[in-house]
Amino acid sequence: MDFDIPKDLQDYLAVLDAFIEAEIKPLENKNDNIRFFDHRREDARTDWDRGGLPSEEWEALLGEARRLADAAGHYRYPIPEAYGGQDGSNLGMAVIREHFAAKGLGLHNDLQNEHSIVANNVGLLLMIEYGTDEQKAEWIDGLAEGKMGFAFGITEPDHGSDATHMETTAVRDGDEWRINGAKTWNTGIHKAQYDMILARTSGKAGDGEGITAFLTPTNAQGFKVEEMLWTFNMPTDHGRISLDNVYVDDSAIFGGEGRGLGVVQHFFNENRIRQAASSLGAAQFCINESVQYAMERKPFGKPLSSNQAIQFPLAELQTRV
Repeated sequence: MDFDIPKDLQDYLAVLDAFIEAEIKPLENKNDNIRFFDHRREDARTDWDRGGLPSEEWEALLGEARRLADAAGHYRYPIPEAYGGQDGSNLGMAVIREHFAAKGLGLHNDLQNEHSIVANNVGLLLMIEYGTDEQKAEWIDGLAEGKMGFAFGITEPDHGSDATHMETTAVRDGDEWRINGAKTWNTGIHKAQYDMILARTSGKAGDGEGITAFLTPTNAQGFKVEEMLWTFNMPTDHGRISLDNVYVDDSAIFGGEGRGLGVVQHFFNENRIRQAASSLGAAQFCINESVQYAMERKPFGKPLSSNQAIQFPLAELQTRV
């Protein structure tokens, strides 16, 4: 098996690096925008007067970077050409995201909220694959441009990564569905107009079938954001929500009745490999910074890097990466 990065991908990394230097870095340093990335970043990004939500200035800056990337043809890289993309592969996305993360924190890529000039726009990929004609007409352009999006209501307060065991249910009530339950870690729920709610519509706990995805309006009666969850790294855009007799009709079903688990698995298959690649890149960045510091820091007249007690753990870390 050939583990070398294909030449076309290597060439594209060079194109992206040039774009970052020409377009993104100047924006990052304009009007003290660097405050969102240096030692002030947590405070600068957080609107403490609104319960720790992302500040409007921070999210506006991310939007400006996305627009620049979209105009340059990079933002939609993994999307089919028919929708303005480059038909980029999961391999390409993994390589790009690792490469970006290895550069460290910056406006080109931010692991806290998965912002990137090459978008991890899984919502759009799902809409192309599973949306009805009506849903595609409503959503695709906005998703492609990064102007629309929906949150993901998968995890529940009492149930973790096993999406087949859930207490959220949806039952027929005349021509509509009545949804009751709760979801947590709904990322982006502070702005999302819809939440993709996974609810059991038939079968029993543990069954793969009988789970339905509903694109549920967040302004629906009975839909409530109970709290925004604070983490070690602020700001927060992760909400715990409850659904108390929330009504939607069949037009809200996403991916087919009883077939929501397939939508979720597609989401994870697309997203998790990219997150893993980003984590690998971030680890490499930390090692690079450590090596550089060990070479520059010179206590007692010699660099730290000359000591085996420093060399050995750094070599071990690089081997593990």
